[in-house]
Amino acid sequence: MPGAKKRELTTPDLVLLSLLAEHPMHGYQANLELERRQVRDWAGISRPQVYYSLEKLQAQGLIRAAENADPAAGPERSVFTPTAKGRSALAAALEREEWATQRERPPFLTWMALSWQARPGIFEQQLRRRQQFLEKEMKREEETLRAIRKEVGHGYHEAVWMVSLMIEQLRTELRWLRKLSRESGRRAPARRPQYAGADNERE
Repeated sequence: MPGAKKRELTTPDLVLLSLLAEHPMHGYQANLELERRQVRDWAGISRPQVYYSLEKLQAQGLIRAAENADPAAGPERSVFTPTAKGRSALAAALEREEWATQRERPPFLTWMALSWQARPGIFEQQLRRRQQFLEKEMKREEETLRAIRKEVGHGYHEAVWMVSLMIEQLRTELRWLRKLSRESGRRAPARRPQYAGADNERE
């Protein structure tokens, strides 16, 4: 089982495999392109993970060094392209059910669940912080969307749809935060709290 888990394609593996399917690249170029596309906004992939994934994908026969690659250039400058096996593995991974049947666990919601333990005034302070952060993110995503539209030349592209969704999610949360700000003065504990096992403990 540990060996099988190690061979399983992770999100960084799939992101890199998909990028190489677009265009053969070496590790340094792949990192630059991931940064240019701001991939780390929607997929957790670090610079070291790119090189780890390159080694892993090559060891599994999912990518190969391009025919014109210079072997003496080293792993950072060896240009890689997917094999037929790699393209098939990527296609199979994209058919997994869990892509469409999972929910996010945003850290801010975890904070909110625990926030009743915070000191006085912290709830409102964190709401303001969150709002200011989201407003900055909104501006950044709107700039990104304009740049994407210019690059792809039309509105029917996965990057356009992805960033449009991010913007809509930010707008929705900002509206929700403004509502919370108006209602925060009425915040109160539950009137009829119930706890698992409470009846058994009294017996």
